Amino acid sequence: MKPVTLRDLRKWKQSGEKFAALTAYDYSFAHLFAEQAIPVLLVGDSLGMTLQGHDSTLPVTVADIAYHTAMVRKGAPPRC
Repeated sequence: MKPVTLRDLRKWKQSGEKFAALTAYDYSFAHLFAEQAIPVLLVGDSLGMTLQGHDSTLPVTVADIAYHTAMVRKGAPPRC
């Protein structure tokens, strides 16, 4: 599967094309989703609540997002 670009996402939105997008925070989930050909993987600040145990997303830092994005990229390299 070729990497999905912002241009692809804009085109899909304009044409009303539906696509799968799942949240992944680590290597193992990214690898699993890549095997299923999920075209878009999202890494978001919700990891603060789901993985770090915070009551909100406010404590999540850019460094946290960068770390988890790097793990997802390792798990799903063909689309990154």
